[in-house]
Amino acid sequence: MGFTIGSFREIRDITPGVRRRTRASVRSTIAEYTAVHGWAVAPGARATRGGGQCSCGDPGCAAPGAHALDFAAEIPAGATGEQVGAAWALTPGAAVLLPTGRTFDVLEVAEEAGCRAMVRLERMGLRLGPVIGTPDGRALFFVAPGAADELPRLLYRMGWDGAALDLRCRGLGEHVTAPPSDLGGLGPVRWLRPPSPDRQPPEARLLLGTLAYVCHRHGTLARTM
Repeated sequence: MGFTIGSFREIRDITPGVRRRTRASVRSTIAEYTAVHGWAVAPGARATRGGGQCSCGDPGCAAPGAHALDFAAEIPAGATGEQVGAAWALTPGAAVLLPTGRTFDVLEVAEEAGCRAMVRLERMGLRLGPVIGTPDGRALFFVAPGAADELPRLLYRMGWDGAALDLRCRGLGEHVTAPPSDLGGLGPVRWLRPPSPDRQPPEARLLLGTLAYVCHRHGTLARTM
C-alpha cells in the first residue's frame, strides 16, 4: 500500500511525558490501530500541562493540543509497521488522533454516566465496542459510522429530543485523541474498554436509549446537589 507523506515540519516537544515514552512503543500502538483494527491515524498537536501553549505554533489556537496538524499527512488504515515508522518520523512528538465518521462515530457523555451505562448495557447482554476515558471526565463510545447524522432522529423516536442531555456525537471531519496520547495538556486518555478485532462498534440505536436515560438521571442528580 502506498501513501503520500506530507512535508516535514518540526513539532516542538512541549509535553514532558512524551519524552518518557519510547518512540517504538508509540509506533507499535499506531501500527496496531492501522493494521489490526483498520483505523486511519492523524498526527495531532500537543499542549503544555494545563492546556496552555499549543505545539502547532499558533498563539491564538482555539483548541490547544486537541486538533489534527494541518501540515501532517494522515496514516491510512492498513498501513504496515514499516510505513507507520516512516510516516511518524516526520512528526516526532505528535499526538495520536483517530478520525471519526469513517469506520466509527463516537457518542460522548460524562465519564461517570458512561461507566453507569456500561454496567447496564453489559447486564442487558448488549455488545459494546471500544470506549475511551479522557482526563477531563468524558467517556467516548465507539459506534457504527453514520450515528452523527442519525442522532437527532433517533433521539426523537426514543422520546429524548426535548431533554437536556449531556450527550453529543462526533462524526465525519472530527477526531478523537487515542491512547497513549495526552489530551490538551490535561493528562493521558485511556481505554475504559480496549479495542479488539472481534469487538466491532455497535449501531448507535442499541446504546442510545440507555445512554440517554443515564445522562438524564446523572444531570438531574447533579442539579439537585
